Amino acid sequence: MSEKRATVDTVEASLKANILAEALPYIRQFSGSTIVIKYGGNAMTDPSLKENFAKDVVLLKLVGIHPVVVHGGGPQINDLLKKVGKEGVFVQGMRVTDGETMDIVEMVLGGHVNKEITSLLNQHGGRAVGVTGRDSHFIKAKKMFINTPERNGVDIGQVGQVESIDTTLIEGMVERGYIPVVAPIGVGRQGEAFNINADVVAGRLAEELHAEKLIMMTNIAGVLDKEGHLLTNLTPSRVDDLVADGTLYGGMLPKISAALEAATHGVKATHIIDGRVPHALLLEIFTDQGVGSMILGQDKMP
Repeated sequence: MSEKRATVDTVEASLKANILAEALPYIRQFSGSTIVIKYGGNAMTDPSLKENFAKDVVLLKLVGIHPVVVHGGGPQINDLLKKVGKEGVFVQGMRVTDGETMDIVEMVLGGHVNKEITSLLNQHGGRAVGVTGRDSHFIKAKKMFINTPERNGVDIGQVGQVESIDTTLIEGMVERGYIPVVAPIGVGRQGEAFNINADVVAGRLAEELHAEKLIMMTNIAGVLDKEGHLLTNLTPSRVDDLVADGTLYGGMLPKISAALEAATHGVKATHIIDGRVPHALLLEIFTDQGVGSMILGQDKMP
């Protein structure tokens, strides 16, 4: 081995050792706690990012943290809708879901996407099990009506809001060493299926599980101001201001609302992170700097 190569290897080894040393306090702090991860965006479609995500989640489990994954599947649903000649329509960030669209949502989320994530986690050494809210009817839902600037109470089909979550099924899976992978489909009082926004399900599940953290993976760096600058530590009043002045709108509204609800109902911290960054999960949880925006439950800075 050349002297130059030996020096490079030594530097790389030293860097890795420093990274592990930085991670140790966080591993100690979060060991035994539950972290709910909303998995979506490019991290679900880019092959290398999918591999990184699976490895990261399995690593969390191996160091004593209990990850619970809630996934979306918007691009995959849109692809199948196009194949059958339907166009995806959204109101206030929520997908309009008629009966045919609901069948496709169940097929994609509860079938293809859920099984793919579960299989990938198992392939990398995890023990993952996929479920939807219709399993054991653990996510009860009711029909959602949307208020728009034009009128209130707009009917957008089989779109649901969470009525209640029974965490017995998920807690039992965690206790037995499994990684739950949850598709955001709820069940109504007549047994009907409801399409629920994945951010909303992740937020409510984090609340009910008394999770240490809720982490939402997105296709942007985090919460950005109007100039495109990353906002790191946010409080409820600051978030309200950003919504009021139009900085946060459209598809970000359900996400930021779910994050804020979780932060103000017992989840110690919620994070919106850039899923396009390799190993974003590990960077957010185990490094001092992190990679996204953190929303605190009270109007005080850390």
